[in-house]
Amino acid sequence: MTGGQVGDGQPPSESCSSFSSSSPSNSSAGRLQRVKRRPDILSILRPLFWSDPHEAIKSAYSSTNKFILENSKRLGPGGSTAVTAIVVDGVDMWIANVGDSRAVVCENGTANQLTVDHEPHTSNERKRIEKHGGFVSTFPGDVPRVNGQLAVARAFGDQSLKTHLSSEPDIKHIQINSNIDFVILASDGLWKVMENQEAVDLVKSTKDPQTAAKQLTSHALTRMSKDDISCIVIRFRC
Repeated sequence: MTGGQVGDGQPPSESCSSFSSSSPSNSSAGRLQRVKRRPDILSILRPLFWSDPHEAIKSAYSSTNKFILENSKRLGPGGSTAVTAIVVDGVDMWIANVGDSRAVVCENGTANQLTVDHEPHTSNERKRIEKHGGFVSTFPGDVPRVNGQLAVARAFGDQSLKTHLSSEPDIKHIQINSNIDFVILASDGLWKVMENQEAVDLVKSTKDPQTAAKQLTSHALTRMSKDDISCIVIRFRC
């Protein structure tokens, strides 16, 4: 089992070819790397994964959220989005995410987004937020926000909004067939300035995944991305 995870400001797992660029922010993810005893997602997953992958992933996300909330004094009041890929024997892949960190696979040369961006204005997310006493603001010239503050409906941390947020991931399983060349995991600092197909086209011409991840991040920075950028490229075929 191999796992990779990125978040909004969180450096990715060392087990995958990755690159990250962070700007100063109040996000918990940006500080998580400096806190001892931070949760290791693979160690949480392993005991349950083989019998129930979906429940194992949900448990790992719940443990991560709990850790961030319990350490909010050291981590700060913010939070983090996340996207995770778990690859087993190069054949099966489970993708999970909260927020707008995204997984995009290259299949037959075409970008295919595997995750759903958890935006507050979508019907299901709005209903859940309002059911728990929150509201979604839609001010002119701004994106929809939870209680006028957060632009995603699901996230780790963000203690002041936790009553109205969810940290439960959407989970998707796919089989890695001969048509799938690679997958890109990245935070919204990349996707705000780059289309899915554009990112896939860049990686297609770069065989080394470490180099590809660096190039994606560099392209986002040249386009004046103002958000933290974390990026992993997992290549299955050259």
